[in-house]
Amino acid sequence: MFWSKPCSLALPHDSPLRVEEPNYQGIKHFMLKLMMFYSKQSKSIRGANVVYQRIISQVDKPPIYEVFNLEKTFKTTFSLLVLHMWLCLRRLKQEGKEGVEFGQYLYEIYNHDVELRVSKAGVNLLLTKWMKELEKIFYGNIVAYDTAILPEAKPGDFSNVIWRNIFSEDGSSTPDDAASQSVQAMARYARREVCCMTLTDKEALFSGNFMFTSLQHENRSGKGPQ
Repeated sequence: MFWSKPCSLALPHDSPLRVEEPNYQGIKHFMLKLMMFYSKQSKSIRGANVVYQRIISQVDKPPIYEVFNLEKTFKTTFSLLVLHMWLCLRRLKQEGKEGVEFGQYLYEIYNHDVELRVSKAGVNLLLTKWMKELEKIFYGNIVAYDTAILPEAKPGDFSNVIWRNIFSEDGSSTPDDAASQSVQAMARYARREVCCMTLTDKEALFSGNFMFTSLQHENRSGKGPQ
């Protein structure tokens, strides 16, 4: 599982899943231009919203939990959100200042979504405290992933970080035997997505016209992590 050669995640130009910028004409175009609808910032915010929809489409659906033998809880969903945010933010940094600015819009959208998820989970009185804790976890995970994927990192570092951030319930540093196959499979999945994102062109990245690797066929195989 996830041994195949990495490839661009960009959607074909004829894909029905693409999201295109609206092409208004005449007075409507003129009025929207006056309201800064076509400004770089507005286009970036729309693109960031599409990117985030791609993330939650991967994270909120059953296959990712079934393929990696994960229970769908707030913790696992949050951890998977952070992992996929890292994949996007890492790729955006490769585009320099423009990518970093776009990443900030994406983070703001993510943060709003997490706040809604926390509220939905019934945490209202301590919402601010929860959000501060989740922010610490977010940045801690991002740093851990960045460090573990460096060329000088040890071979098992990345899978150990995947274990601690997503699978572990007791804070142990290395996977137990029962979860080892699933952890290794997710580490391969994440490493492959890193390469796929690097191969995904800037236009697809900034417009959100890409899709993470489908897990549907992995789920239908019924074989579990390999």
